[in-house]
Amino acid sequence: MRSMNEFKDNHPVAFQSAQEAIAWIVGRMEKHGIKPGLKRMQMLMEKLGHPERRLKFIHVAGTNGKGSTCAYLTSVLRACGYDVGTFTSPYLEKYTNRIQVNGEDIPDADLLRLVNDMLPVIDEIAETELGAPSMFEISTALAIMYFGKVAYPDYVVWETGLGGRLDSTNIVNPVVTVITNVGHDHMDILGDTIEKVAAEKAGIIKAGVPIITAAQPHEGWSVIEQTAKAKKATLYTLGDQFEIANVTSELDLQTFDFKGPFRPIPGVPISLNGEHQLKNAAVAVMTLEVLRQYYACIVDDEDLYKGLRETRWPGRLEMISNEPRVLLDGAHNPEGAATLAAALQTVYSYRKLNLMMGMLSTKNHTGYLRHILPLVDTLIITEPDFHKKGDAEMLAELARELIHDMNLQVDIVVEREWKRALEILTSRTEQDDLAVVSGTLYLISDVRSWITYQTDSEKGW
Repeated sequence: MRSMNEFKDNHPVAFQSAQEAIAWIVGRMEKHGIKPGLKRMQMLMEKLGHPERRLKFIHVAGTNGKGSTCAYLTSVLRACGYDVGTFTSPYLEKYTNRIQVNGEDIPDADLLRLVNDMLPVIDEIAETELGAPSMFEISTALAIMYFGKVAYPDYVVWETGLGGRLDSTNIVNPVVTVITNVGHDHMDILGDTIEKVAAEKAGIIKAGVPIITAAQPHEGWSVIEQTAKAKKATLYTLGDQFEIANVTSELDLQTFDFKGPFRPIPGVPISLNGEHQLKNAAVAVMTLEVLRQYYACIVDDEDLYKGLRETRWPGRLEMISNEPRVLLDGAHNPEGAATLAAALQTVYSYRKLNLMMGMLSTKNHTGYLRHILPLVDTLIITEPDFHKKGDAEMLAELARELIHDMNLQVDIVVEREWKRALEILTSRTEQDDLAVVSGTLYLISDVRSWITYQTDSEKGW
């Protein structure tokens, strides 16, 4: 028997508070990093009694749009009267945001008890040849324990962390699978071509489980199609099996007619801005239609409309301040930048556009900047408060080269401290101007918490 002050892998025998437990989990990111593979998760689930087998998962992967699609699904299912668990990442304000039931974070008391229950199992696995479970693996197991042993939601909206095939979330067998799209992100880990990235995303497709996607042929769709055929999984693709038509768009309200294989649904309303949200909403509607058709999920049109219209997704085209106008958007890759640029050109009006950005060191910054620079009057480059932050001066040098090559006139400001950079941004933004904060969600998280609460966030994976 170990004494209470004895430590194993930097933890005591039992944590005394949820804050201690969270600090230990989050601290594993730097110690153990990202550890792709499912063997540790398989052992974790086996030793914990397979709580994942009690739950109905909607597994969502994709380069962009995962979070918004999860938000639509959660909102509609709740409007239909179902209890809904959600697991998302990264979180914007605090660790417990990532594990919710009906929009409420996992309670501290449940988190503390469940982590303490898992500690002996985590220690056992750490002593095997598989090595210590990572931060994300423990977080995934914690979510499954909460949903499967405490909360028992009717559905769990289950977002992948990284890729899909080897992601710890892939331990589950869902009732339906979603791949929003495939693009240039995490290519240092997932592979250096779109086809390789698509293969990693397609790794969540399960035998006989329906798959819904908005991926297009040039985005690795053929890889998804081949995997679906091999797994005998029915594939529903936007633009093929389902489509959107008759779009109307104004600030904070868009509508479209949905046409699917089971029925048409006219006048579908959403409040999130940007053309990309029409695709995300359509994917969510098709997913709900599959649940309705094959799993007896009751989705009345009234509840569908209400849930979609009431969906909110913080940090994505979110107007966080009106004086001055400050728009937050977590675009951090070329596809996200293209989406942001399209919204800036079609949804918002402004005299001058001032944009503050901070990136991780692992992203495709050239592709991002090519989309954004033609729209920007002032570019303020900063650094997120995160260990993988991209160097601001190196990013500025890249921006200067592109500005020269593209024959643009953009004022560049480098300020490594993000709070000072935010002060510069707001001070330069006059009444008719628009300020945008974009880049990694680790930066968005900090800025959002600071503007909203004047406190630092507890952001992280």
